[in-house]
Parts: sequence; structure tokens; C-alpha cells
Amino acid sequence: MIKKLLFSLAFTSCLFIKASAQQSRESQIDMKNFIKDQFDFAAKQYGYLAKNTPSDRMPKTYDKTTGKSETSSTKWWCSGFYPGTLLYIYEYTQDTSILNEAKKRLNILEKEKHYTGNHDLGFMMYCSFGNAYRILKDKKYISTIDTAAASLSTRFREKAGVIQSWNSTSKFQGPVIIDNMMNLELLCWASKTTDNKKYWEIAISHADSTLKNHFRSDFSSYHVVDYDMANGKVIKKLTHQGAADESAWSRGQSWALYGYTLMYRFTKDKKYLDQANHIAKFILTNPNLPADKIPYWDFNAPGIPNALRDVSAATINASALLELAQYNKQKRNHYVNTAKQILLNVASDKYKAKLGENGGFILMHSVGSMPHQNEIDVPLTYADYYFLEALHRYKNWYL
Repeated sequence: MIKKLLFSLAFTSCLFIKASAQQSRESQIDMKNFIKDQFDFAAKQYGYLAKNTPSDRMPKTYDKTTGKSETSSTKWWCSGFYPGTLLYIYEYTQDTSILNEAKKRLNILEKEKHYTGNHDLGFMMYCSFGNAYRILKDKKYISTIDTAAASLSTRFREKAGVIQSWNSTSKFQGPVIIDNMMNLELLCWASKTTDNKKYWEIAISHADSTLKNHFRSDFSSYHVVDYDMANGKVIKKLTHQGAADESAWSRGQSWALYGYTLMYRFTKDKKYLDQANHIAKFILTNPNLPADKIPYWDFNAPGIPNALRDVSAATINASALLELAQYNKQKRNHYVNTAKQILLNVASDKYKAKLGENGGFILMHSVGSMPHQNEIDVPLTYADYYFLEALHRYKNWYL
């Protein structure tokens, strides 16, 4: 008994020493220089990515086994992340060649402001043109964003009070996915900027319906809620990209965290802030969250602790936590320090590519959709985008 107690104390002491050493290393990091190094690397790496991406396409991912890059049309839901990332790099470095590349990609993307095929206009048009307007102040971008908001609004279903994510199929009647919370930024910004109350009302309705129907008692989120759009009733709750219907798909939790944080930014409605804090607690106190804060692809993934990580979920979390910290005096340090830990860890050799490798992408080891065996353990544009957004936020708010 005594031997077991001594062993337990020794083991606990080792863990404490290891954690203390890690915290000591993190506290010694010069974040100003760290952030500069990341943006300098990103500028060089994305110069390589630009050369390998056809002028009429967008980068999508890279297959390390074949050494081949994969690109997409501008209708792919991720098409806005590449120009958005370029704009973050330009904003930091003031490299005009990066800006010119961003403008070229904006030009081929602009036509998608009329797209109504799914709910992804926020990702496509706000991450790109929203940043373009914020940085360049060119008023033509307001019109583009406003048109995109009008296109997104066509997918609003009044009886259910939600924006329908995908069109009806044999599997789904009226699917709404948690990712859809991210598109509300487009509507809220367009409403504030153009004084269009319709966009605002749609965003509030969708956020409230999602809050009511998408979350479990522990504040984890279902991936998909299928509605009968004729009467607004919920048909079923399930997953499309997670491990199981009742599992917590990691990137879905990240979208929820970010989505309710941005809704509080625009509305200052405390119920959205409370929801964001609850989601943050679910993520950060989850027993299946690894010590380095880079989530497994699903919090209930089979094979933990050997399951694949999802770096994209980590970078979304980092960016969201840095904003959420702005609204929480008591939890500010906890959120900021956690985001800092994530940023330092994803920038390590374990998760960040070497210059000229990884197809030109910055980060490795993200997971698109495990059930579909699509984009497994690969670089993804949105992992890079939210990494640089988080660095940008840290520099502006916490240095």
C-alpha cells in the first residue's frame, strides 16, 4: 500500500514538474518575435503555394504520399480562405506581391456572391472580401459582401427559423449543420454596414434556433439537425463528419465556440456569451482533450489516444478564445494562455511544415471528413487561415 502511494506521489510530481517546465518555457517566449517569425514563414510558404496553384483555381490540400497538390473551383466552400490568408500575411508584412496575389484570387472569387447552392457564403465571401474591405477600405467590396448576404438569405426557412445548410437529399430533408453559425458574421456585418434589418433578423433567428436544438445538456453540439422545413419541427439529430451521431465532432465544437462568440460581439446579448463560455468549458475540460490542446478529430473518436488530431479545430479554438477573452474579465487569462499554448504547439515541428514542403501550406495534420475518408491527416486552408487570424488577434489585443 505504501509503495503504491509513493509511486502515485512520484508520478504526480513528475507530471507537475513537466507541466511547470512547459509553462516556464511558454512564459519565456517572446510573442512579438514569435508572431513575426510565423508571418515571415507564411509569406515565403504561400509564395510557393501561389506558384503551384493555377490562376483560375484555389488551393485545397496536399497529398504527401503522392506529392501532388489538390485545387478547387471557386464554388468549393473553402474558396475564401486562401485570399483571406494572403490578406492577413499582407497586413503584417506589407509585401505588395502578396497583395497582388490576393487581388487576383478575389477577382476570380467575386462571381460567387450570387451563389445559392448551400450556406457557405460566409466562409467564401466574408473571410475573403470582409478582410479585403477591413484592410484596403475599398467601398466596392461592401457591394460584394451585401450581394453575398442577399444570396445567403435566400436559404432562410421561416417556419424553422434557420438557414438551410444543404439541399434536400435521400438522407436529409432540411439539414442544418453547426458550421452554419460561422456564416452569421457575413449577415451581421452586412446588416450593420448597409442598415439592412432583414439580415440581422435572420442571423438572430438562426442563432436562437441553433441554441435551442443543436446542443446537448453538456453543451456539446450535434453536427446535423434535420428539420421539416414545412412546419419547423426537428426530424432527427445526427452526424455527417463525426464518429457517431452522439459523439462530439471536434471541429463542430470549434465552429460553435467561434459562432456564439461572434454573435455576442455583434449583439451583446448575454445568452450568446453564456453559450460560448459553456462550449469553451466543454472543450477545455474534456478528459479527451490532449495535453497540448490539439484535439483528436472527434472527442469520442475510436482509438484514443492513437486517434488522429485535427489541427484545424485547434486553430479555430485559439482564434475564438482570444476573442472570447475580450468579454470575460475572470476567464481572460485562462483563455489567452490556452490560446497561446495552442499557437506555440501548432507552430512546433510536430504540426508545422518545413519551408518549401507540405505543398506550400503552413500546417500539417488536419482531418476533413473521417467517415468519408476525405482529407485525412492533411493540410487544409482553414487551418492556416485561423492560425494567422489568431496570431493577428494576439498581436493586436495582447501585446
